[in-house]
Amino acid sequence: MIGPVFAALLAKTRRGSAPCRISPHSDQYGTKGDAMKNRLSATAKAAGTAAEASDSTMRTAPAVEHRTDDGTGLYLPDQASVFAETARSVRPASFTLQNGLQVVVIPDHRTPVVTQMIWYKVGSADEPPGKSGLAHFLEHLMFKGTSKHPADEFPKAVLRAGGYHNAFTGFDFTSYFQHVPREHLGEMMEFEADRMTGLILKDENVLSERDVVLEELNMSVANRPGNQLAEQMMAALYLNHPYGHPIIGWRQEIEKLTREDALTFYKRFYAPNNAILIVAGDVAANEMRSMVNETFGGIPTQPSIPQERQRPQEPTPAAQRRVTLADYRVEQPALHRYYLVPSARTADVGEGPALEVLEQLIGGGVNSYLYRSLVLEKQLAVTARASYHSAALDPSLFEISAIPKPGVNLNLIERCIDEVIADIIRNPASSEDLQRAQTRLIAQVTYAQDSQEMLAHWYGRGLTTGQSIEDLQRWPDDIRAVGAQQVHEAVRKWLDKKRAVTGYLIKESAPQHWEKL
Repeated sequence: MIGPVFAALLAKTRRGSAPCRISPHSDQYGTKGDAMKNRLSATAKAAGTAAEASDSTMRTAPAVEHRTDDGTGLYLPDQASVFAETARSVRPASFTLQNGLQVVVIPDHRTPVVTQMIWYKVGSADEPPGKSGLAHFLEHLMFKGTSKHPADEFPKAVLRAGGYHNAFTGFDFTSYFQHVPREHLGEMMEFEADRMTGLILKDENVLSERDVVLEELNMSVANRPGNQLAEQMMAALYLNHPYGHPIIGWRQEIEKLTREDALTFYKRFYAPNNAILIVAGDVAANEMRSMVNETFGGIPTQPSIPQERQRPQEPTPAAQRRVTLADYRVEQPALHRYYLVPSARTADVGEGPALEVLEQLIGGGVNSYLYRSLVLEKQLAVTARASYHSAALDPSLFEISAIPKPGVNLNLIERCIDEVIADIIRNPASSEDLQRAQTRLIAQVTYAQDSQEMLAHWYGRGLTTGQSIEDLQRWPDDIRAVGAQQVHEAVRKWLDKKRAVTGYLIKESAPQHWEKL
């Protein structure tokens, strides 16, 4: 069973979203494949074939699409399945090829479908200075074809199989996936192995795709004041670390990205010894070893890839920071606060689980301290929440946000949030509150493992941000071991306003003069 990676993803989907919700640290930008509209067809086709062989074949209910706020394109079951416990009990198999490719196999024999994900241990935080957005740009270009497979051949093969595919970029990783009936896995694997080193780029393709990325920037940031505020807050939170740069990039740098930039980045980072292949579904580990070795085993390693990624780190925070963004398009004012905190990888023993539990206590639903105080008791806000972004290679963030009721000043909301935090420091959590938070965290993760896609994403995100399979499997026990004193220490140590950026999103009375022209 896995935890910190998935708990954060699940919470962001199930809690619901406020109109101005922004999710900065888990933000991902994805290349949307044409086959996404057919996302159920792979399961339907495979299940139909299986039903012909046996009337007793058990199938999961069709999943309902839940697009996450951070654009990941993840899909969760609409409700917990009776098979969740079965999925939880299966331990993934893992092996590494001689060329360094790590392989994780997650058996799930309920339906004859598979999800293949290849994760490259490179993201926007690994870009050279002045080239922000390059990792995401290359993700787009990875669909332009190879000498063996022209640009349209891969997506057409996925469509013919009745499957779907996509890709996304984060701070620490870039991932590509396909979901198809199991008999098409070998074909999908061959396509991925071919484009790991065989990508061909032409100037005309690169320039047109750069325009596509710029339009994506317009849609996702320029036209969304809440996302503009998130960019500014991240830049203020990270004074030195590249997490302060947007994943999609700064406009003036995207405009200058070239074919040579993309190919240099590609040749440096796309190699088997910098990748993790995850196959979840109706497969067996012993079969996968020979198939993967035959398909990927002949790809040479990239010797220049370091054992550990080295990035500029943050100085000790010395002063609280404030950011206000006013825009006439704002429909709902909002307050956001980001605290610089350790990630699951960089935290001391016990600190990561304590921050996970704190997230639930302070902002994990209608029983949380923030919701009780701001929404139920004082009736100042329509929602209040917290989120710990644990899955990161380097120090991450703890986010608190609230949406005020009409007419309520954000200054008052901020004072009430500070009072809730001060009260937790004065009065440690009760055993009942602590147990409720722990139970909810573990239950959320257990139920949602009914999704094979989510399992693959879960392991991939954890492994590319410095955790091991053992770390992820041990997570429920770590959560159960958290005591009230550990949570109290986490609040006192990490929820210090000197470590924070507070952001106000407010409505401007009228457009600026240049916007009226």
